[in-house]
Amino acid sequence: MAHHLRPLFLRPPVPSTAVRLSLVLGLVMALVVSVVAVAGLAAQAPSRTVWDGVYTEAQAARGATVYAAQCAGCHLQTLAGSEAAPALVGDQFNATWENGSIADLFERIRVSMPVDRPGSLSRRQTADIVAYMLSVGRFPSGAAPLDTQSELLQIRYLSSRP
Repeated sequence: MAHHLRPLFLRPPVPSTAVRLSLVLGLVMALVVSVVAVAGLAAQAPSRTVWDGVYTEAQAARGATVYAAQCAGCHLQTLAGSEAAPALVGDQFNATWENGSIADLFERIRVSMPVDRPGSLSRRQTADIVAYMLSVGRFPSGAAPLDTQSELLQIRYLSSRP
């Protein structure tokens, strides 16, 4: 007996348009989730940390000069902070930035500091200040200076040596 001549109860069920659409959407969602998962693996935390010697001593020395002129008025010469500004070293700073990226720290300083002239620091001054902060925080210096492009600063902040 030909398929089209079979009684309805003997014919295999044909999924409705809504069922077919649900199946297609389900497959699309599975594909999207897979792509997002793969992208997440590719964008994992940076492999370099502040313990890898990511700034030079000369850069930190330049940063000390810029810091004294631009930052110490609020954050104090010791970087310990004041009522007007948070500490830039120590337990509270470590808790705030733990596992964060130096790129985020760099951008925050670059666009919002000094508070009376936000965005007035050059990229080099900002990188030098971050280098100085790392130096005061007793992170090791290295052979290459901290980069001035925040996209290239994918360095993770870890308060304890890994």
